[in-house]
Amino acid sequence: MNIWIVIPAYNEERLIGDNIENLKREGYEQIIVVDDGSQDKTPEIAKAKGVKVISHKNNQGLGAALRTGLQEAYDQGAEIAVTFDADGQHDPRAIPGLINALNGADLAIGVRDRGEMPWNKRVGNFILDIVTRFFGGPLIDSQSGFRAFNQRALKKIQICANRYAVSSEIMIQSQEKKLKVKGVPIKGIFTDYSKARGTTIASGIKIFLSLLRLKAS
Repeated sequence: MNIWIVIPAYNEERLIGDNIENLKREGYEQIIVVDDGSQDKTPEIAKAKGVKVISHKNNQGLGAALRTGLQEAYDQGAEIAVTFDADGQHDPRAIPGLINALNGADLAIGVRDRGEMPWNKRVGNFILDIVTRFFGGPLIDSQSGFRAFNQRALKKIQICANRYAVSSEIMIQSQEKKLKVKGVPIKGIFTDYSKARGTTIASGIKIFLSLLRLKAS
């Protein structure tokens, strides 16, 4: 099976090498790192690990990085593309569960135990789940960056959001385009490093405003 792992990365020199090694240890050799204008050694470390690296000249945001990475996976003929955060929050050993969920689904989402999240992320994610549902998305862990797309989902989902609104946008488009979505329980790895990244209450407000603009366009 032609499986590609897509890792959006911005200034992730601390963990990008370990993430790639852990993925390869589990047998995933086809890896795309999208360097979103990093100012550290993220692209150099990724290239040294022997994976495909695509670099944005300037930082464009998570959505832009995912758009680039998923398009490249599709162009490479991926039967399945898995998005994987660069902050160490995901366990590569959980990937088979996402892939298996695509048996009868187009898009699989890694659903984290909200009780394990830091309080600010817990509140922010809860609000964004409701916001995403308000705009037509499924009531699921909408902000999870751990996802598996089949070819149909890769073709139909067209990312427009450049920044964090992308996670909600993917969920909303999945319903608009009549894709079947399955949630897969996963265990999030919340270290001090990963806690400092991702969505919070403040970023939730920005995402809501971005979704309003996308809806109006």
